[in-house]
Amino acid sequence: MSENRWIATGNFFTSYRAEQRIFMTHVDRLLFACLLVVLFVWPLLFEVGNKYMLVIDSILISIVAVYGLNLLTGFAGLISIGHAAFVGVGAYTLASFSRILGYDHVLLTHFWPLMILVAGVVGAVIGAIVGLPSLRLKHLYLVIATLSFQMIFQWIINFSKFFNQGQTISIGRVFWFTGKVARKEHYFFWYYVILVFVVVLGFAVRNLLRSKYGRCLVAVRDNDRAADAMGMHPGFTKVYAFAIAGFLAGVAGALHAYLWRGVGFESFTLHHSISYLAMAIVGGLGTLVGSLVGPAAILMLELQVESLAEIVGHYITAVGDVATALRPLSFGLVIVLFLMFEPRGIANWWRIVRSYFKLWPFRY
Repeated sequence: MSENRWIATGNFFTSYRAEQRIFMTHVDRLLFACLLVVLFVWPLLFEVGNKYMLVIDSILISIVAVYGLNLLTGFAGLISIGHAAFVGVGAYTLASFSRILGYDHVLLTHFWPLMILVAGVVGAVIGAIVGLPSLRLKHLYLVIATLSFQMIFQWIINFSKFFNQGQTISIGRVFWFTGKVARKEHYFFWYYVILVFVVVLGFAVRNLLRSKYGRCLVAVRDNDRAADAMGMHPGFTKVYAFAIAGFLAGVAGALHAYLWRGVGFESFTLHHSISYLAMAIVGGLGTLVGSLVGPAAILMLELQVESLAEIVGHYITAVGDVATALRPLSFGLVIVLFLMFEPRGIANWWRIVRSYFKLWPFRY
């Protein structure tokens, strides 16, 4: 690359180490630092209601979950439609501790960072087990295998008395250095906690992709036989891709449980698995930026559809439940349009904008 990393245009790398930098230029690093400052400061400057803060927190949790799905599907090429079940594994790990120890046990309320990591580890173990069929299966057959896991998860939760047959299992309020987090500060507190997880796990994923293990994921996705011929182990790569995806989904599930102060079956159905896959597709498969913008786009779309359904239902009362019809219609339409006209997702728009500013006015 150009020696001056402030005004560099184009990619002129002279070493592999230079090509693997997280930030290509100092401008990229400065913009990212400014973005982090804005994300951490704006709740202190603007008063936001609990309703909107809950939506923002849900978007951030979905970003953590889509990190894993994008690693699995976008980078490793392993299609999964049971990702909500992995998220549910993390949430129900906390629910299990709540049923055994009590919803306000000190382990859940005081050592909640440790419990979030434990939920992620359990999700990683289950993910590795579910990923074992990928040693023999691929494409449509692997999709059916992940769908089977989703159905098995739903059956266990619905018919198990230990998990309250899918009914809500409460989680107590957590403690911070200042004491128990108050009701009015609940969503505000978890916004910062989840945002820290988003940033830290985002850097972890980015560093993984820079390593040889990340390059193995892409190589297996492109051609697993060629990757095997080059000395990689396709089977091991696929299994640890499922394990990492399960870990990230388990962390997202634990954050979901703490945010909602409970775990219920209705948050981890097949519909949510399809939603996670849509977030990855709309954001851009195989891109870290897509994992950030995809959940925001899909969840904001659902909110707009609900508002539109209320307006339409007010004037057209004979139609019935308009939201029930508009939600799957708009959801499917958006996915089809992106697959037809923008298969690279919203992340491709960001790539085009960056290229424009990078080359304007055609400096050399």
